[in-house]
Amino acid sequence: MHQYKFRLYIIFAVLGLSACSKLKTVSTKLPDEMPATYTGATDTTNVAAMPVSSFFADEYLLKLIDTAFGANPDVLSALQRIEIANANLKYNRLQLLPNITLNANAGLEKYGDYTLNGVGNYDTNLSPNINSDQRIPNPTPEYFLGFRSSWEIDLWGKLRNRKRAAFSRFLASQSGYKMVTTSLTAQIATAYYQLLALDYELRVIRKNIALQNNALEIVKIQKLGGRATELAVQQFLAQLKRTQGLEFATLQQVTETENQLNFLTGGFANAIPRDTSINTLKLPSVLKAGVPSQLLLNRPDIREAEFELQAMNADIKAVRAAFFPSLTLSPYVGYNSFRSSLLFNPGSFAYGIIGGLTTPIFSRRLLKADYERTIAQGQQALYGYQKTVLSSFQEVMNSLKSIENYSQMYERKQQEVQALNNAVSVANDLYLVGRANYLEIITAQRNVLDAELELANTKKNIFLGAINLYRSVGGGWKR
Repeated sequence: MHQYKFRLYIIFAVLGLSACSKLKTVSTKLPDEMPATYTGATDTTNVAAMPVSSFFADEYLLKLIDTAFGANPDVLSALQRIEIANANLKYNRLQLLPNITLNANAGLEKYGDYTLNGVGNYDTNLSPNINSDQRIPNPTPEYFLGFRSSWEIDLWGKLRNRKRAAFSRFLASQSGYKMVTTSLTAQIATAYYQLLALDYELRVIRKNIALQNNALEIVKIQKLGGRATELAVQQFLAQLKRTQGLEFATLQQVTETENQLNFLTGGFANAIPRDTSINTLKLPSVLKAGVPSQLLLNRPDIREAEFELQAMNADIKAVRAAFFPSLTLSPYVGYNSFRSSLLFNPGSFAYGIIGGLTTPIFSRRLLKADYERTIAQGQQALYGYQKTVLSSFQEVMNSLKSIENYSQMYERKQQEVQALNNAVSVANDLYLVGRANYLEIITAQRNVLDAELELANTKKNIFLGAINLYRSVGGGWKR
């Protein structure tokens, strides 16, 4: 009998092994061989290793970032994802240990006269070798107080791979938290510099409103003296109203940007303290991207995708192991009796162990479908990893070029503003002596206003390029 059962278990094991003979895992690979350097960049400085306080010198901005790290809902939610992943890791780690429970059971069985228990107990009760306490009543009570355990022996690494998957997802959640803080740092810095640019635009607009008011008063006086027409007065008035409209539009943008910063920092309608002018701020002293291979170590989203890919590979191995036979041990120890008065009698002490070897036969198609689903998810994780690597490289390239091109544009725009201011001065002088008409003055004033607004916007774009570079190389999560 025992030999028959042993041979049956061997057959089950062979069936399980044959079921898994053609199963594979997902291979990890980069999209293509990464370039050694970025185009036009040869430095190897690791900017991502710089903490936020070393990259940004503005104390107002650093205070906003610190406030957001403790109050932003996305950051707090990311911390909870870490807690969830940690709890899942503990759960899968404990699956490797025996499950022990304290049991207090009571039952009752009425056996028939023509059953194994009925016939056996009848003969037993007639035996002269038992005393009255050992006679089996009918119905028969059943009392048990003790410990039972169920322990799956991890023969093929199913439970170990589940633990590895949980550990990889725990690491992925930590990288996800770093990615949230990196993105949050970039969003706050972007909104902050946009706010500084809007402040500068307001000053430019209000300065031009004052100049245009003065020009309007002059042309009105000239009209009274017969040197200007009502058409000129209306043209100057229209220009003034246009500029005043720009002031209110900019004020609305300031309000929206301040509210965005309040949202990012977890506050409501708080005043946003800030620097006085974006044109007086200096760019970070270090604006270097390093080498592309550093992205694999520094970018939190790449690390997160990599850990998720490792988790999926561990999941695939765990699903593969489900095709193999599983061995479960079920030991118990405690007091067992069919009389409650004798439950704690030393003679009622009992222990035992049951071992079972099971292998899937009819559920093989179900396991195969689960395996195919896991393989598809693994391939999806691989493609997500490759996409993240590709996009990160492009982000660095775009940021480098953004800083370079907008810096060149800013120098030209400064020269343009200077030339247009000179043109306004010349136009005013010529108009007073009758050698220029009012349309030339209006055009010159409008051009200098547009150029000064573009100057502030260009300086803002330089800062945004620096922020994007810092974020795209993996900086921003170190405080």
